Amino acid sequence: MKQFEEEGRFYEDVENDPPGETIKAGEVDYLRKKLSSKLYAHTAYKIARKFLNKMIEDKKIIIKDIIGTENLRGLKTGAVMTCNHFNAFDSFAIQMAYEASISNWKKKRFYRVIKEANYTSFPGFYGFLMRHCYTLPLSSSPKAMGEMMRSVDTLLKQGHLVLVYPEQSMWWNYRKPKPLKKGAYRFAVKSNVPVVPCFITMQDSNIVDDDGFKVQEYTIHIEKPIYPKKELSSSDNMDYLLEENYSVWKNIYERSYQTKLVYTTKEEVHAQM
Repeated sequence: MKQFEEEGRFYEDVENDPPGETIKAGEVDYLRKKLSSKLYAHTAYKIARKFLNKMIEDKKIIIKDIIGTENLRGLKTGAVMTCNHFNAFDSFAIQMAYEASISNWKKKRFYRVIKEANYTSFPGFYGFLMRHCYTLPLSSSPKAMGEMMRSVDTLLKQGHLVLVYPEQSMWWNYRKPKPLKKGAYRFAVKSNVPVVPCFITMQDSNIVDDDGFKVQEYTIHIEKPIYPKKELSSSDNMDYLLEENYSVWKNIYERSYQTKLVYTTKEEVHAQM
């Protein structure tokens, strides 16, 4: 990570992802219209919650605090949720924040946008969750990606919540906010819904995991929704939402860690690179 930060390679994963197959048009039932898709999703969610409960019981995930649940609870529309990405299980932390904020889960469901390879390459237990736990996989196929985009638009307009990782990459336990990509904000502008910036801060616990590292205690910050502006074009609105999101994350980082956000890159780092 140190080398990647110094070289400004913020959008690249530090660890190599497994290769995945291309998702073809018609392959994914994004809206869970089929009965089998509904049943798989319901089952996957229950299994994921049981798995999460076990991780919490075993102190593999520690949620110290959830701040700002009223910012989700007060939403009258769907929304794009954003979060920093530093752990394969950090979406479970956001799921817990969602469950602590929303009482009617059927009316306002929680969906995750995931990488194509995560959907196609994982076998067994994790593969089942990746394919069925209300996930929305990206695709390298233009036709399939079109289906995905239209489905996200439908879900947002129906009032649901869609989690997107705008940093694109995952750096293990990296605490700083990274520059952002426009994809999350494109969804929000197209559907005319707000972005709800979430940022997870960490501190060392006194528990050591199986690999010899201290388990992190998470504080989940849910900030106020950022709404697209009517007077801006789609492109300018995406830039506006992105810049505002980054600014919110930067403020949380500096307030929580009591330090200025400074990168080790030679060039100046901006909200988007």
